[in-house]
Amino acid sequence: MSSSVKVSVVIPVFNEQENLPELIRRSIEACDGMERSYEIILIDDGSRDDSPALIQAAAEKEEGKIVGVLLNRNYGQHAAVMAGFAHAEGDYVVTLDADLQNPPEEIPNIVAKMAEGYDVVGSVRQNRQDSFLRTLPSRMVNKVVQKSTGVNMHDYGCMLRGYTKEIVGTMLQCRERSTFIPVLANTFAHKVTEIPVAHSERADGDSKYSFWKLINLQFDLLTSITTFPLRVLSVLGGLISAFGIGLGILILVLRFIWGSGWAAQGVFTLFAILFILIGAQFIGLGLLGEYIGRIYHDVRDRPRYFVRKVVGREKG
Repeated sequence: MSSSVKVSVVIPVFNEQENLPELIRRSIEACDGMERSYEIILIDDGSRDDSPALIQAAAEKEEGKIVGVLLNRNYGQHAAVMAGFAHAEGDYVVTLDADLQNPPEEIPNIVAKMAEGYDVVGSVRQNRQDSFLRTLPSRMVNKVVQKSTGVNMHDYGCMLRGYTKEIVGTMLQCRERSTFIPVLANTFAHKVTEIPVAHSERADGDSKYSFWKLINLQFDLLTSITTFPLRVLSVLGGLISAFGIGLGILILVLRFIWGSGWAAQGVFTLFAILFILIGAQFIGLGLLGEYIGRIYHDVRDRPRYFVRKVVGREKG
């Protein structure tokens, strides 16, 4: 049975020329099977290969089904997704990676779950095919996000997710520079759930995230969604101060019992305490600098991205 509810599938693309033809074919087949009106929005995030040309050709060939949004340079995955959100016309918006590790065939399952009345539908990758160096940071950040937000979702790193039009519109009103979309969506959602989805090995091309980039991403995520690190720093400072006071009392007592020569007149102890305090100060300055830097970027309120060209939108 056909439905008046339209679906928008938003897919950020960066140097994925090897995967694009199959991605487009499988996405169209999956969406055709839903018997709903749909659009597949491919956002080129400043690719340096033939991805922009492939997107433009697909949009011209499948006008009304494929929409190409071409950014003038690389702005990052989440900025590209926000660009796709800005051009999405669907009542349900599904995000998907371009590397085919999350099969496009899962799109109807996300949409079916959203039809049950959920604002946000997440996904949990089953039999994950990534290496240990990819899965470990992901597991760590999932735990941190769960504790920070109070929303018990298990796979924030999976791009295959569904959002209602209202949630997308609200996210577009948020102007902060550092945006982690799954957490931002859960901030406004009333009903949230998740479903298991398949996961495949990357068929072609290379991952765009090295181990170091993954670590930077997790740190960026943590400082963009919560002030929890500052609270930890305050607690840590209190504990270090208490330790210093206790150690000072202990040194004073032992000095009276054993005399001044028992610990080289306290020189080594003094250095140990000094190093602890200096390390704590550097940690604090680093975290404060990170938050002040974010304030600086947000106050300037520059656009997240610049759209060079949109192709494939139906005329009229």
